[in-house]
Amino acid sequence: MERESRKYQIDTEENRGFLGQIREGLLRFGHRFAAPGGSSYYLGENGTPWKEKDRETYVTARMAHVYSIGHFLGHEGSGELVKAALQGLRGELKDREHGGWYVGLNQENKPLSGKLCYAHAFVILAATSGMLVGVPEAGELLEEALSLYDLRFWNEEEGLSCDTWNTEFTQMDDYRGMNANMHTVEAFLAVADVAGKEEYRKRAGRIIARTVEWARENQWRIPEHFTRDWAMDLTCNKERPDDPFKPYGATPGHGIEWSRLITQWALSACKEDTKTRGIYLDAAEHLFCRAVSDGWMADGAPGLVYTTDWEGKPVVHDRMHWTLAEAINTSAVLYRVTGKEEYARDYGEFMEYLDEKVLDHSHGSWFHQMDRENRVIGTVWPGKPDIYHALQATLIPYYRPEVSIALAVKENLR
Repeated sequence: MERESRKYQIDTEENRGFLGQIREGLLRFGHRFAAPGGSSYYLGENGTPWKEKDRETYVTARMAHVYSIGHFLGHEGSGELVKAALQGLRGELKDREHGGWYVGLNQENKPLSGKLCYAHAFVILAATSGMLVGVPEAGELLEEALSLYDLRFWNEEEGLSCDTWNTEFTQMDDYRGMNANMHTVEAFLAVADVAGKEEYRKRAGRIIARTVEWARENQWRIPEHFTRDWAMDLTCNKERPDDPFKPYGATPGHGIEWSRLITQWALSACKEDTKTRGIYLDAAEHLFCRAVSDGWMADGAPGLVYTTDWEGKPVVHDRMHWTLAEAINTSAVLYRVTGKEEYARDYGEFMEYLDEKVLDHSHGSWFHQMDRENRVIGTVWPGKPDIYHALQATLIPYYRPEVSIALAVKENLR
Protein backbone atom coordinates (compact mmCIF):
# COMPACT_ATOMS: atom_id res chain seq x y z
CA MET A 1 0.00 0.00 0.00
CA GLU A 2 2.87 2.36 0.76
CA ARG A 3 4.29 1.87 -2.73
CA GLU A 4 0.83 2.36 -4.24
CA SER A 5 0.32 5.65 -2.43
CA ARG A 6 3.80 6.85 -3.44
CA LYS A 7 2.72 6.41 -7.04
CA TYR A 8 0.50 9.48 -6.59
CA GLN A 9 2.98 11.67 -4.69
CA ILE A 10 4.92 14.33 -6.55
CA ASP A 11 8.73 13.98 -6.66
CA THR A 12 8.77 10.25 -6.03
CA GLU A 13 10.31 7.76 -8.44
CA GLU A 14 7.02 5.90 -8.39
CA ASN A 15 5.11 8.96 -9.59
CA ARG A 16 7.63 9.69 -12.34
CA GLY A 17 7.39 6.10 -13.48
CA PHE A 18 3.60 6.15 -13.40
CA LEU A 19 3.47 9.30 -15.53
CA GLY A 20 5.97 7.79 -17.94
CA GLN A 21 3.77 4.73 -18.44
CA ILE A 22 0.73 6.91 -19.03
CA ARG A 23 2.66 9.08 -21.46
CA GLU A 24 3.86 6.18 -23.60
CA GLY A 25 0.36 4.75 -23.65
CA LEU A 26 -1.08 8.04 -24.84
CA LEU A 27 1.47 8.42 -27.61
CA ARG A 28 0.76 4.87 -28.82
CA PHE A 29 -2.97 5.50 -28.61
CA GLY A 30 -2.91 8.46 -30.99
CA HIS A 31 -0.87 6.94 -33.82
CA ARG A 32 -3.79 6.53 -36.21
CA PHE A 33 -4.98 10.14 -36.18
CA ALA A 34 -3.73 11.21 -39.62
CA ALA A 35 -6.06 11.15 -42.61
CA PRO A 36 -4.39 10.80 -46.04
CA GLY A 37 -4.22 14.59 -46.38
CA GLY A 38 -2.83 15.08 -42.89
CA SER A 39 -5.88 16.40 -41.05
CA SER A 40 -6.75 14.61 -37.84
CA TYR A 41 -9.46 12.01 -37.57
CA TYR A 42 -11.58 12.05 -34.42
CA LEU A 43 -10.46 9.03 -32.39
CA GLY A 44 -12.78 6.53 -30.79
CA GLU A 45 -12.63 4.49 -27.60
CA ASN A 46 -9.57 2.44 -28.59
CA GLY A 47 -7.89 4.94 -30.90
CA THR A 48 -9.70 3.80 -34.04
CA PRO A 49 -10.50 6.77 -36.31
CA TRP A 50 -14.17 7.69 -36.50
CA LYS A 51 -14.09 8.66 -40.15
CA GLU A 52 -17.72 9.77 -40.20
CA LYS A 53 -16.91 12.69 -37.88
CA ASP A 54 -15.41 16.03 -38.87
CA ARG A 55 -11.63 16.42 -39.08
CA GLU A 56 -10.99 19.66 -37.23
CA THR A 57 -8.11 22.11 -37.47
CA TYR A 58 -7.62 22.54 -33.74
CA VAL A 59 -7.30 18.78 -33.19
CA THR A 60 -4.82 18.49 -36.07
CA ALA A 61 -2.73 21.31 -34.61
CA ARG A 62 -2.80 19.69 -31.16
CA MET A 63 -1.56 16.44 -32.64
CA ALA A 64 1.32 18.23 -34.35
CA HIS A 65 2.20 19.74 -30.97
CA VAL A 66 2.02 16.54 -28.90
CA TYR A 67 3.98 14.44 -31.38
CA SER A 68 6.62 17.15 -31.52
CA ILE A 69 6.99 16.51 -27.80
CA GLY A 70 6.92 12.78 -28.52
CA HIS A 71 9.80 13.28 -30.94
CA PHE A 72 11.91 14.95 -28.24
CA LEU A 73 11.10 12.07 -25.89
CA GLY A 74 12.27 9.52 -28.46
CA HIS A 75 8.87 8.01 -29.14
CA GLU A 76 9.15 6.02 -32.35
CA GLY A 77 7.24 7.40 -35.33
CA SER A 78 6.60 10.82 -33.80
CA GLY A 79 8.58 12.75 -36.40
CA GLU A 80 6.51 11.38 -39.27
CA LEU A 81 3.29 12.12 -37.43
CA VAL A 82 4.38 15.74 -36.90
CA LYS A 83 5.07 16.07 -40.62
CA ALA A 84 1.67 14.56 -41.45
CA ALA A 85 -0.22 16.98 -39.21
CA LEU A 86 1.72 19.97 -40.51
CA GLN A 87 0.97 18.79 -44.04
CA GLY A 88 -2.71 18.91 -43.14
CA LEU A 89 -2.37 22.45 -41.77
CA ARG A 90 -0.44 23.63 -44.82
CA GLY A 91 -2.69 21.74 -47.20
CA GLU A 92 -6.30 20.61 -47.00
CA LEU A 93 -7.23 22.63 -43.89
CA LYS A 94 -5.92 25.92 -45.26
CA ASP A 95 -8.27 28.30 -47.06
CA ARG A 96 -6.26 29.46 -50.04
CA GLU A 97 -9.05 31.67 -51.34
CA HIS A 98 -9.94 33.74 -48.29
CA GLY A 99 -6.96 33.14 -46.02
CA GLY A 100 -6.65 31.44 -42.68
CA TRP A 101 -7.75 27.96 -41.71
CA TYR A 102 -11.09 26.26 -41.97
CA VAL A 103 -12.77 25.05 -38.80
CA GLY A 104 -12.34 21.62 -40.35
CA LEU A 105 -13.51 19.26 -43.05
CA ASN A 106 -16.47 16.89 -43.10
CA GLN A 107 -16.29 13.30 -44.29
CA GLU A 108 -16.91 14.50 -47.87
CA ASN A 109 -13.86 16.78 -47.57
CA LYS A 110 -16.01 19.90 -47.68
CA PRO A 111 -14.97 22.79 -45.42
CA LEU A 112 -16.96 23.57 -42.29
CA SER A 113 -18.23 27.13 -42.22
CA GLY A 114 -16.64 29.95 -40.21
CA LYS A 115 -13.19 30.93 -39.02
CA LEU A 116 -12.35 30.50 -35.33
CA CYS A 117 -9.78 32.32 -33.24
CA TYR A 118 -9.52 29.16 -31.11
CA ALA A 119 -8.36 27.07 -34.07
CA HIS A 120 -5.92 29.72 -35.30
CA ALA A 121 -4.30 29.90 -31.85
CA PHE A 122 -3.58 26.19 -32.05
CA VAL A 123 -2.14 26.54 -35.56
CA ILE A 124 0.35 29.02 -34.07
CA LEU A 125 1.20 26.59 -31.27
CA ALA A 126 1.67 23.73 -33.74
CA ALA A 127 3.99 25.84 -35.90
CA THR A 128 6.23 26.69 -32.94
CA SER A 129 6.46 23.03 -31.97
CA GLY A 130 7.21 22.07 -35.56
CA MET A 131 10.01 24.64 -35.63
CA LEU A 132 11.55 23.00 -32.57
CA VAL A 133 11.49 19.63 -34.36
CA GLY A 134 13.18 21.23 -37.35
CA VAL A 135 10.44 20.72 -39.94
CA PRO A 136 11.52 23.14 -42.72
CA GLU A 137 8.01 24.39 -43.48
CA ALA A 138 7.13 25.14 -39.87
CA GLY A 139 8.75 28.58 -39.83
CA GLU A 140 6.80 29.64 -42.89
CA LEU A 141 3.61 28.28 -41.31
CA LEU A 142 4.27 30.33 -38.18
CA GLU A 143 4.76 33.55 -40.15
CA GLU A 144 1.58 32.94 -42.13
CA ALA A 145 -0.41 32.13 -39.01
CA LEU A 146 0.84 35.17 -37.08
CA SER A 147 0.21 37.49 -40.01
CA LEU A 148 -3.33 36.21 -40.41
CA TYR A 149 -3.99 36.29 -36.66
CA ASP A 150 -2.71 39.85 -36.34
CA LEU A 151 -4.89 40.95 -39.23
CA ARG A 152 -8.13 39.18 -38.34
CA PHE A 153 -8.24 38.34 -34.64
CA TRP A 154 -5.96 40.56 -32.57
CA ASN A 155 -7.28 43.98 -31.47
CA GLU A 156 -4.34 46.12 -30.48
CA GLU A 157 -6.49 48.83 -28.93
CA GLU A 158 -8.38 46.41 -26.68
CA GLY A 159 -5.46 44.11 -25.96
CA LEU A 160 -7.74 41.13 -26.62
CA SER A 161 -8.80 38.90 -29.49
CA CYS A 162 -12.16 38.55 -31.18
CA ASP A 163 -13.65 35.09 -31.59
CA THR A 164 -15.43 34.19 -34.83
CA TRP A 165 -15.65 35.32 -38.45
CA ASN A 166 -17.59 33.94 -41.38
CA THR A 167 -15.57 31.84 -43.81
CA GLU A 168 -14.85 34.75 -46.15
CA PHE A 169 -13.66 37.11 -43.38
CA THR A 170 -16.32 39.64 -44.33
CA GLN A 171 -18.47 39.51 -41.18
CA MET A 172 -17.29 39.27 -37.58
CA ASP A 173 -19.55 37.71 -34.98
CA ASP A 174 -20.53 39.89 -32.01
CA TYR A 175 -19.51 37.19 -29.51
CA ARG A 176 -16.28 37.63 -27.57
CA GLY A 177 -14.93 34.80 -25.45
CA MET A 178 -12.17 33.94 -23.01
CA ASN A 179 -11.54 30.37 -24.15
CA ALA A 180 -9.98 31.56 -27.40
CA ASN A 181 -8.05 34.25 -25.54
CA MET A 182 -6.74 31.68 -23.07
CA HIS A 183 -5.29 29.51 -25.81
CA THR A 184 -4.00 32.65 -27.50
CA VAL A 185 -1.96 33.29 -24.34
CA GLU A 186 -0.58 29.75 -24.56
CA ALA A 187 0.31 30.23 -28.23
CA PHE A 188 1.80 33.72 -27.77
CA LEU A 189 4.05 32.51 -24.95
CA ALA A 190 5.29 29.72 -27.22
CA VAL A 191 5.99 32.25 -29.98
CA ALA A 192 8.07 34.34 -27.57
CA ASP A 193 9.92 31.29 -26.24
CA VAL A 194 10.60 29.59 -29.57
CA ALA A 195 10.81 32.41 -32.11
CA GLY A 196 12.10 35.12 -29.77
CA LYS A 197 9.24 37.49 -30.60
CA GLU A 198 8.90 39.14 -27.21
CA GLU A 199 6.09 41.43 -28.35
CA TYR A 200 3.83 38.38 -28.14
CA ARG A 201 4.73 37.81 -24.50
CA LYS A 202 3.68 41.43 -23.89
CA ARG A 203 0.39 40.76 -25.68
CA ALA A 204 -0.17 37.70 -23.50
CA GLY A 205 0.30 39.94 -20.50
CA ARG A 206 -2.35 42.36 -21.74
CA ILE A 207 -4.87 39.53 -22.09
CA ILE A 208 -3.96 38.25 -18.64
CA ALA A 209 -4.36 41.67 -17.04
CA ARG A 210 -7.95 41.94 -18.30
CA THR A 211 -8.72 38.36 -17.27
CA VAL A 212 -7.48 38.91 -13.73
CA GLU A 213 -9.45 42.15 -13.45
CA TRP A 214 -12.70 40.45 -14.47
CA ALA A 215 -12.06 37.42 -12.25
CA ARG A 216 -11.37 39.62 -9.21
CA GLU A 217 -14.71 41.36 -9.77
CA ASN A 218 -16.47 37.96 -9.78
CA GLN A 219 -15.02 36.34 -6.65
CA TRP A 220 -12.29 34.73 -8.78
CA ARG A 221 -14.76 33.01 -11.10
CA ILE A 222 -13.76 33.96 -14.64
CA PRO A 223 -16.52 35.34 -16.89
CA GLU A 224 -16.33 33.33 -20.10
CA HIS A 225 -18.65 35.19 -22.46
CA PHE A 226 -18.87 38.82 -23.57
CA THR A 227 -20.56 41.10 -26.08
CA ARG A 228 -18.64 42.80 -28.89
CA ASP A 229 -17.97 45.73 -26.52
CA TRP A 230 -16.57 43.38 -23.86
CA ALA A 231 -19.55 43.66 -21.55
CA MET A 232 -19.97 40.47 -19.49
CA ASP A 233 -22.76 38.17 -20.68
CA LEU A 234 -23.28 36.08 -17.55
CA THR A 235 -26.41 34.34 -18.89
CA CYS A 236 -24.93 33.21 -22.21
CA ASN A 237 -26.05 29.67 -23.16
CA LYS A 238 -28.13 29.22 -20.03
CA GLU A 239 -30.43 27.05 -22.12
CA ARG A 240 -27.46 24.94 -23.33
CA PRO A 241 -25.29 24.71 -20.23
CA ASP A 242 -23.09 21.79 -21.32
CA ASP A 243 -21.89 23.30 -24.60
CA PRO A 244 -18.36 21.95 -25.24
CA PHE A 245 -16.86 25.36 -25.95
CA LYS A 246 -19.32 27.96 -24.63
CA PRO A 247 -20.99 26.52 -21.52
CA TYR A 248 -23.12 28.65 -19.25
CA GLY A 249 -21.62 29.96 -16.03
CA ALA A 250 -18.13 29.59 -14.62
CA THR A 251 -15.87 26.75 -15.76
CA PRO A 252 -13.59 25.59 -12.91
CA GLY A 253 -11.30 23.87 -15.38
CA HIS A 254 -10.61 27.17 -17.09
CA GLY A 255 -9.92 28.90 -13.80
CA ILE A 256 -7.33 26.19 -13.15
CA GLU A 257 -5.84 26.42 -16.65
CA TRP A 258 -5.64 30.22 -16.50
CA SER A 259 -3.86 29.88 -13.15
CA ARG A 260 -1.05 27.90 -14.76
CA LEU A 261 -0.72 30.18 -17.78
CA ILE A 262 -0.67 33.27 -15.57
CA THR A 263 2.09 31.66 -13.52
CA GLN A 264 4.08 30.87 -16.66
CA TRP A 265 3.74 34.45 -17.89
CA ALA A 266 4.55 36.03 -14.52
CA LEU A 267 7.71 33.98 -14.11
CA SER A 268 8.92 34.64 -17.65
CA ALA A 269 7.86 38.28 -18.08
CA CYS A 270 8.45 39.73 -14.60
CA LYS A 271 11.88 38.39 -13.75
CA GLU A 272 13.11 41.72 -12.38
CA ASP A 273 9.75 43.16 -11.34
CA THR A 274 9.14 41.15 -8.20
CA LYS A 275 6.17 43.25 -7.12
CA THR A 276 4.22 42.65 -10.33
CA ARG A 277 5.22 39.00 -10.36
CA GLY A 278 3.91 38.63 -6.83
CA ILE A 279 0.58 40.24 -7.71
CA TYR A 280 -0.01 37.83 -10.57
CA LEU A 281 1.18 34.75 -8.71
CA ASP A 282 -1.25 35.69 -5.96
CA ALA A 283 -4.01 35.95 -8.56
CA ALA A 284 -3.05 32.53 -9.92
CA GLU A 285 -3.41 31.02 -6.46
CA HIS A 286 -6.81 32.66 -5.97
CA LEU A 287 -8.05 31.31 -9.30
CA PHE A 288 -6.89 27.78 -8.56
CA CYS A 289 -8.22 27.72 -5.01
CA ARG A 290 -11.60 29.13 -6.05
CA ALA A 291 -11.95 26.60 -8.86
CA VAL A 292 -11.00 23.63 -6.69
CA SER A 293 -13.20 24.83 -3.83
CA ASP A 294 -16.18 25.18 -6.18
CA GLY A 295 -15.56 22.16 -8.35
CA TRP A 296 -13.78 19.33 -6.52
CA MET A 297 -16.18 16.80 -4.93
CA ALA A 298 -18.87 19.48 -5.13
CA ASP A 299 -21.59 16.82 -5.13
CA GLY A 300 -19.92 14.40 -2.73
CA ALA A 301 -18.18 12.23 -5.31
CA PRO A 302 -14.58 12.66 -6.48
CA GLY A 303 -14.03 14.70 -9.61
CA LEU A 304 -14.28 18.29 -10.81
CA VAL A 305 -17.66 19.44 -12.08
CA TYR A 306 -17.77 21.01 -15.54
CA THR A 307 -19.56 24.26 -14.64
CA THR A 308 -21.01 26.23 -11.74
CA ASP A 309 -23.25 29.24 -11.44
CA TRP A 310 -21.89 32.59 -10.26
CA GLU A 311 -22.25 31.61 -6.61
CA GLY A 312 -20.23 28.44 -7.08
CA LYS A 313 -23.13 25.98 -7.16
CA PRO A 314 -22.67 23.15 -9.70
CA VAL A 315 -24.72 23.42 -12.90
CA VAL A 316 -23.27 20.63 -15.05
CA HIS A 317 -21.98 17.87 -12.78
CA ASP A 318 -20.21 15.91 -15.53
CA ARG A 319 -16.46 15.46 -15.21
CA MET A 320 -14.35 16.25 -18.30
CA HIS A 321 -10.90 14.71 -18.66
CA TRP A 322 -9.25 17.98 -19.65
CA THR A 323 -10.25 19.60 -16.36
CA LEU A 324 -8.46 16.88 -14.39
CA ALA A 325 -5.40 17.18 -16.63
CA GLU A 326 -5.18 20.90 -15.93
CA ALA A 327 -5.71 20.32 -12.21
CA ILE A 328 -2.76 17.93 -12.18
CA ASN A 329 -0.63 20.47 -14.06
CA THR A 330 -1.51 23.49 -11.99
CA SER A 331 -1.34 21.90 -8.56
CA ALA A 332 2.19 20.75 -9.42
CA VAL A 333 3.20 24.15 -10.80
CA LEU A 334 1.90 26.03 -7.77
CA TYR A 335 3.70 23.61 -5.48
CA ARG A 336 6.93 24.25 -7.37
CA VAL A 337 6.50 28.02 -7.23
CA THR A 338 5.17 28.47 -3.69
CA GLY A 339 6.43 25.41 -1.84
CA LYS A 340 3.03 25.07 -0.16
CA GLU A 341 2.27 21.48 0.80
CA GLU A 342 -1.45 21.94 0.18
CA TYR A 343 -0.78 21.92 -3.54
CA ALA A 344 1.22 18.72 -3.29
CA ARG A 345 -1.72 17.15 -1.42
CA ASP A 346 -4.09 18.32 -4.16
CA TYR A 347 -1.79 16.78 -6.76
CA GLY A 348 -1.86 13.46 -4.93
CA GLU A 349 -5.65 13.45 -4.78
CA PHE A 350 -5.93 14.25 -8.47
CA MET A 351 -3.46 11.53 -9.41
CA GLU A 352 -5.29 8.91 -7.36
CA TYR A 353 -8.58 9.90 -8.98
CA LEU A 354 -6.97 9.68 -12.41
CA ASP A 355 -5.77 6.15 -11.75
CA GLU A 356 -8.99 4.91 -10.18
CA LYS A 357 -11.61 6.55 -12.39
CA VAL A 358 -10.35 8.36 -15.49
CA LEU A 359 -7.56 6.23 -16.95
CA ASP A 360 -8.91 3.61 -19.33
CA HIS A 361 -6.73 0.69 -18.30
CA SER A 362 -8.29 -1.54 -20.96
CA HIS A 363 -8.35 0.47 -24.19
CA GLY A 364 -5.92 3.31 -23.50
CA SER A 365 -6.06 7.08 -23.09
CA TRP A 366 -8.40 8.81 -20.62
CA PHE A 367 -12.18 8.69 -20.51
CA HIS A 368 -13.18 12.10 -21.85
CA GLN A 369 -16.51 12.53 -20.05
CA MET A 370 -18.03 10.99 -16.95
CA ASP A 371 -21.24 11.70 -15.08
CA ARG A 372 -21.60 12.77 -11.44
CA GLU A 373 -21.21 9.14 -10.34
CA ASN A 374 -18.09 8.70 -12.46
CA ARG A 375 -19.76 6.53 -15.07
CA VAL A 376 -18.45 7.00 -18.61
CA ILE A 377 -20.83 8.92 -20.88
CA GLY A 378 -20.50 10.64 -24.25
CA THR A 379 -23.12 13.36 -24.48
CA VAL A 380 -20.52 16.11 -24.96
CA TRP A 381 -17.28 14.25 -25.68
CA PRO A 382 -17.92 10.78 -27.12
CA GLY A 383 -14.79 8.78 -27.80
CA LYS A 384 -11.31 10.14 -27.14
CA PRO A 385 -10.67 12.73 -29.86
CA ASP A 386 -7.05 13.70 -29.06
CA ILE A 387 -4.32 13.40 -26.44
CA TYR A 388 -3.28 17.04 -25.96
CA HIS A 389 -4.44 17.78 -22.39
CA ALA A 390 -3.61 14.33 -21.06
CA LEU A 391 -0.14 14.17 -22.61
CA GLN A 392 0.85 17.56 -21.22
CA ALA A 393 -0.30 16.48 -17.76
CA THR A 394 2.34 13.75 -17.77
CA LEU A 395 5.08 16.35 -18.34
CA ILE A 396 4.29 19.78 -16.95
CA PRO A 397 4.56 18.65 -13.29
CA TYR A 398 8.28 17.95 -13.78
CA TYR A 399 9.42 20.73 -16.13
CA ARG A 400 10.23 24.37 -15.49
CA PRO A 401 6.95 26.31 -15.24
CA GLU A 402 8.21 29.51 -16.89
CA VAL A 403 8.96 27.78 -20.22
CA SER A 404 6.50 26.52 -22.84
CA ILE A 405 6.32 22.77 -22.50
CA ALA A 406 7.59 21.72 -25.95
CA LEU A 407 10.74 23.84 -25.56
CA ALA A 408 11.19 22.70 -21.96
CA VAL A 409 11.06 19.04 -23.01
CA LYS A 410 13.42 19.57 -25.96
CA GLU A 411 15.98 21.31 -23.76
CA ASN A 412 15.24 19.03 -20.78
CA LEU A 413 14.54 22.03 -18.54
CA ARG A 414 13.47 20.16 -15.43
